[in-house]
Amino acid sequence: MVNTATSNQADASLIDSAYAARRLFITLLLMTLGGSSMYVVSVVLPEVQKEFDVSRADASLPYTLMMLGFGAGGLAMGKLADKWGVHVALWIGAVGVGSGFILAGMASNIWLFALAHGLLMGLLGSSSTFAPLLADTSLWWDKRRGIAVAVCASGNYLAGSIWPALAQQGVETLGWRETYIWIGIVCGLGMLALSFLMKQRPPMMVVAAPGSVQSMASERPFGLPVNTAHALLCVAGVACCVAMAMPQVHIVAYCTDLGFGAARGSEMLSLMLACGIVSRLISGAICDRIGGLKTLALGSLLQGVALLLFLPFDGMVSLYVISALFGLFQGGIVPAYAIIVREYFPAKRVGVLVGAAIMATMIGMALGGWMSGKVFDLTGSYHAAFVNGVLWNALNLSIAMFLLWRLKKVVQPKV
Repeated sequence: MVNTATSNQADASLIDSAYAARRLFITLLLMTLGGSSMYVVSVVLPEVQKEFDVSRADASLPYTLMMLGFGAGGLAMGKLADKWGVHVALWIGAVGVGSGFILAGMASNIWLFALAHGLLMGLLGSSSTFAPLLADTSLWWDKRRGIAVAVCASGNYLAGSIWPALAQQGVETLGWRETYIWIGIVCGLGMLALSFLMKQRPPMMVVAAPGSVQSMASERPFGLPVNTAHALLCVAGVACCVAMAMPQVHIVAYCTDLGFGAARGSEMLSLMLACGIVSRLISGAICDRIGGLKTLALGSLLQGVALLLFLPFDGMVSLYVISALFGLFQGGIVPAYAIIVREYFPAKRVGVLVGAAIMATMIGMALGGWMSGKVFDLTGSYHAAFVNGVLWNALNLSIAMFLLWRLKKVVQPKV
């Protein structure tokens, strides 16, 4: 990460320190609060569809716009954090999340509801608590970078394991509108308070000397031009998250259609994302041993297996089991992109490149959420939507395997 001001730059001795650990815990809390909007909207999808009298695809639009805003905002917030510090991005994010939930809870139609998600909760809000915090965390750790980034990213799934159940309880007792308003107040104020603890700038990065083996390797990751290699990584990010979005966005609606009820679907979503926390931590430890790219390939393969299991099994017990497996299998995929960028790409561009890679995954989540709803509208069932997810996952796996094959041809030291 390249900073224009270094007056608040931390000393390099703080890398892997107790301070870095405390900062990581604060980051985990911020990610948990900021990630709330990604999962609450899935819980209220059936209620919103009913109240606004729209199709399943239109009811999925708020999620789609939010994830698009999340991705684009992550890139912008990453640049803002590079220049002014991550705490400034978090101040904006706190206002975006808080006001977004409140305004969405007061929306009179699906379009205002969707815009509140896309512009406020996505573009200005939760985007400040993912890509910028992943990039920031990677700069505070060296020996245990993989597990540290995994802990940071777990906050996103911790949000997914906590907020759906709370939101469902709120919907049943208060209604979805009041639930949205209260979540906005809690998350907005919580993010604002925690952001003041993140003012310390990360240590100045040590950049490899021009012309050194390490520098030349990072200028041609996988033996490819930087832009080409990064474009492939971004396509892989889109593909894996189109597949990932199918169960995460539609499991509540799927269970409702099967007659199990929204409450059971919310429980499955919480279980899926709670297992995702375990997966991210395990994947982080694996990543420290085998590297980000192999971790990505392993996660992609296992995610494909879990998606295939949704096709023949639709009983309530089997869906609980498969939801847990899906969470365990795919949790380490998205953090792997940040590690891959740090391992193989130029150190001086890490903030922007991580932001762009994460933006690609958010585009995939947005596209996957909408696409699954559209496939449902066209076919009347989710079977074809799961098949669509499997095919996109195959694209992700093929790119990961191609980059691994390229590594065999090019010997590269990791940064």
